[in-house]
Amino acid sequence: MLLTRNRNYRLVFSASVISNLGDGVLALALPWLATVLTRDPMLVALVAMAQRLPWLLFALPAGVWTDRADHRGLIWRADALRAVMAAGILMLALSATPDQALLIWPLALLAFLLGAVEVIRDNAAQTILPSVVASADLERANGQMWSAEKVTGEFIGPPLAGVLIGLGLAVPFGFDVLTFALSALLIWLIAMPPRALPVPQTFWPALREGIVWIRAQPVILTLALMLGAVNFLHTGAFTMLVLYSQEVLGLGAAGHGLLLTVGAAGGVIGGLIAPAIAKRLGMKASLLLALVGFGANYAMLAVLPNIVSAGVAMFVGAAASMLWNVVTVSYRQRIIPAGILGRVNSIYRFFGWGSMPFGALAGGAIVTMAQADLGRDMALRLPFVLAGAGMVIVAVVAVLRIPRQV
Repeated sequence: MLLTRNRNYRLVFSASVISNLGDGVLALALPWLATVLTRDPMLVALVAMAQRLPWLLFALPAGVWTDRADHRGLIWRADALRAVMAAGILMLALSATPDQALLIWPLALLAFLLGAVEVIRDNAAQTILPSVVASADLERANGQMWSAEKVTGEFIGPPLAGVLIGLGLAVPFGFDVLTFALSALLIWLIAMPPRALPVPQTFWPALREGIVWIRAQPVILTLALMLGAVNFLHTGAFTMLVLYSQEVLGLGAAGHGLLLTVGAAGGVIGGLIAPAIAKRLGMKASLLLALVGFGANYAMLAVLPNIVSAGVAMFVGAAASMLWNVVTVSYRQRIIPAGILGRVNSIYRFFGWGSMPFGALAGGAIVTMAQADLGRDMALRLPFVLAGAGMVIVAVVAVLRIPRQV
C-alpha cells in the first residue's frame, strides 16, 4: 500500500488528516461563535468573507513564493502560524457573551489572518504531492487524501466541535491550537533531498511565466473560471447554512455538527469511488455528473427544508465535490510542469477561490434584503434557490467549453 511503503507520503497524509480535523472543528466553531455574537446575516457573512478574502488578495503571490521556496518549510511554518491564530480566537472566545456585535470585527480580523496563512499552506501542500509520490499514484494519493480529509474535516470534526462547544465556547479553539501544532511537527519530520530552487526572478516576470502558460491551456483556464462560479454560488448559499440550520431546521450545535457529518459521509464515499468514475466516464462526463450533484444539493435544501432531506442533500453535494476535486486536481498535477506548478496553481486558485468572499457577502446581502418581503424562513432558503439555478449555467459552459477527450 502507498501509505505503508512511502514514509514521506505517510507523514504528509497524517499531517493533512490532523490539520483537517482542526479545520473541521473550526468550520463549525467559527461561524457558531459569530452567531453567538450577532444574528445579523451581514455580520455573520462578514466573518466568512474575511476568512476567504485572502484567496483573492494573496493567491497569486503565494504561487511565486511557493516556487521559490522549500515546500516542506512553507507548510510546517504555516501550520505553526495557524496555531498562533487559533490561540488568538481562543482568547476572544473566552471573553465572548451573547449579543456582543462589536466583537465581530476582531473575530473577522483573526479569520482574515488565519485565511491568509491557509492560502500559502494549501498552495504548498498541493504542490508538494508530486514530489512525494510517483505520477502513476497521483489519483490514488489524491483520492486517499481527499477521503481522509473529508472523514476528519467533515465527518469527525463538526460533531466533535458540537460536543466541544457544549463543554465551553472556547474549547474547540484550544483543540485547534493543538492540531495545527501537531501538523507542523509532522511536516517538519519529512526527510526530503534538498530541492533545486529556480534562479530567483523578480515578482512580475515570475508570475508572468505562469500566466503565459495557463493562457495557452484553455481547458485549465476554463476549469478555473468554472470553479470560480461554483465557489461563488456555493459560498453564497453555505455561508447562511449555520443560520438555516438553527432557524429553519431548529438544530443546536451538536445537531448542526451531525448534519455536516452526514454530508461528509458522501464525501468519503465520493473520494473512494471518484478515481473509478473518472476512469470510466472521462473528465468531462465526471464534471457534468458533479454539477448535477451540486444542483440537486441546493434544490433539496431550498424546496425540502427538513432534517432528513437536508442530510441527503449534504451527502450528495459532498460526493459531487469529491468527484470534482479528484478529477481536476489530478489533471492539473499531471500536466503542469513542476517548475511552475506553484504559480499555475495559484493563478488557478485566484480565479477559482477568489470569488468566495464575494459569494459570502452576496449570501448575507440576499437574506438581509429578502427577509422583509419573504420572511426570515424563505429568505434563508433563497440563496440555495439561486445557487441551484446558477449550476445550470455552469453545466452549459462545461458542455460547450470542455473537450470530450482531455
